[in-house]
Amino acid sequence: MPVDGFIIDIVRDDLLIEIQTRSFTALKDKLATLTRAHPVRLVYPIAQEKWIVKLAEDGKKQLSRRKSPKRGVIEQIFDELVSIPHLLAQPNFTLEVVFIHEEEVRRYDARRGWRRKGWVTRERRLIKVVEQQHFVSPEDVRALIPAALPESFTSADLAPLIPGGRRRAFKMIYCLRAMDLLTQVGKRGRAALYQQTD
Repeated sequence: MPVDGFIIDIVRDDLLIEIQTRSFTALKDKLATLTRAHPVRLVYPIAQEKWIVKLAEDGKKQLSRRKSPKRGVIEQIFDELVSIPHLLAQPNFTLEVVFIHEEEVRRYDARRGWRRKGWVTRERRLIKVVEQQHFVSPEDVRALIPAALPESFTSADLAPLIPGGRRRAFKMIYCLRAMDLLTQVGKRGRAALYQQTD
């Protein structure tokens, strides 16, 4: 449905709902504009459990179905929040993380699927919704900071305490600083040293 020049996934009374399974970057300008005048909920599914279904070239015959060893975790939101960390301070914006079980259906296509040895993702099928978690303000994100962190810490201290290691630790720190949940208080050697804000 069109609202203010944008196509919206779901409109429920005054609430605009956008469902995004991939990068938030594509929604950055859209969300910034819409939240000025409308309450907006961004729904982000995370596959807690995934089954990989492989189909033959005809797209009908199922060749295999196996469970992926990867399990989605809440810390994945920082991979996407780096695009819009300031939006959670906007009263009209809410992030809803939905943990799901899904099937990822792949079809063999030798021409298009050279990156995956001929396998191309055809569709994703929702099996069930397991849990939902809402983030209404930056304070809700503070709960994801590991309790085991010392009062002053670096990205190297954070990395072993979260899934995703050093790369995700950098993204998490960037988001937390943008939300005014962390402040840099100095350095430890060449590494920036951070503390939580009150």
